[in-house]
Amino acid sequence: MTSEHTIDANNRTIGRVASEAASVLMGKNNAKFSRNIAPKIKVTIANASKVRIPENKLIQKHYFRFSGYPGGRKGETMERVISKKGFTEIFENAVFGMLPKNRLRKSMMKNLTIAD
Repeated sequence: MTSEHTIDANNRTIGRVASEAASVLMGKNNAKFSRNIAPKIKVTIANASKVRIPENKLIQKHYFRFSGYPGGRKGETMERVISKKGFTEIFENAVFGMLPKNRLRKSMMKNLTIAD
């Protein structure tokens, strides 16, 4: 039995939408909540491009990745990530960081869809 949950991101901040999505993906809104079982709840974030982002955050927020080699740390600003990959990448990164760091994280992320 899979249930579906839709979150409207219109005129809301990224963090508040992401924390709500992470909470639902973990199953915390269920009466039968259990930390060791990934629930079958599909979460859709609608109107992702209409999210409210302060101007200074577009410039000051950086997303880093590391190749594993010395000097291999690369970073991009939020503005550049949005122009290259869209709001989907921003929301996936935010929700990914809010989910528990265990083997269930990957299966929970598969139940997340983001619609612009």
